[in-house]
Amino acid sequence: MTSEVDKGFQANPELSTALWSPDPDLAASNNAELDDPMGLEMSFFDHLEELRQRIFYGIIAVAIGAMGCFVYAKQIVQILEVPAMGIEFLQLAPGEYFFVSVKVAGYCGLLVASPVVLYQIIQFVIPGLTRRERQLVLPVVVGSSVLFVAGIAFAYYLLIPAALNFLIGYGADVVKQAWSIDRYFEFILVLLFATGLLFELPVVQILLSLLGILSSQSMLSGWKSVVVGSMVVGAVVTPSTDPLTQSLLAGAVLALYFGGIGVVKLLGK
Repeated sequence: MTSEVDKGFQANPELSTALWSPDPDLAASNNAELDDPMGLEMSFFDHLEELRQRIFYGIIAVAIGAMGCFVYAKQIVQILEVPAMGIEFLQLAPGEYFFVSVKVAGYCGLLVASPVVLYQIIQFVIPGLTRRERQLVLPVVVGSSVLFVAGIAFAYYLLIPAALNFLIGYGADVVKQAWSIDRYFEFILVLLFATGLLFELPVVQILLSLLGILSSQSMLSGWKSVVVGSMVVGAVVTPSTDPLTQSLLAGAVLALYFGGIGVVKLLGK
């Protein structure tokens, strides 16, 4: 038995086509809306003023984080000394440990305040993004945060102990191991943060693919250059000259690079 609606569709086939067939103009309009910037028009000086405010808020957050970390500087220093077990640390100049504590508090304050700094950057950039680009903000923020923490953990538990074992064992039967606390923390803090930044490689790959700059095929075709580049990065970032430490970092960079290619491939890019 034919319903009244079916009779209406049979009598007016154009109505049925209009209801059930996608309108190409409407689809194009929706895509255009996704690609239109979301922010209001602002003058150049308004942008400068907002940038100044965002930088100010970020600096305040880092300063507060650093002051909070300075209260626990002794405990943080003790944690960072763990990879160098058995080494005697010396204060070779008046106030050297104090300045080391300030340096450690500064690095840790930057790490603690990084969510606030990242939020300020996003708030400054996001008005100029399209709806489609806005959809990438949350995955990029979460992914980059997880990878940065993973990089610091990799350096602390694997990379730094391997480097220190080489440095300690190299002259163990010739010199007594007594290190400047300032030089040690320059070594360990730079290595921690440099490794954390290197672990952001997959995020950069995904962003480049989503922006249409690189595809998974083009990334894969340049694998030879990446292998050579990873070895160079391993030699530059790691302060020790032993091949084990350099190979660990180079292997991690290669694993991240090919893992990033896999994710880009899954995204259909």
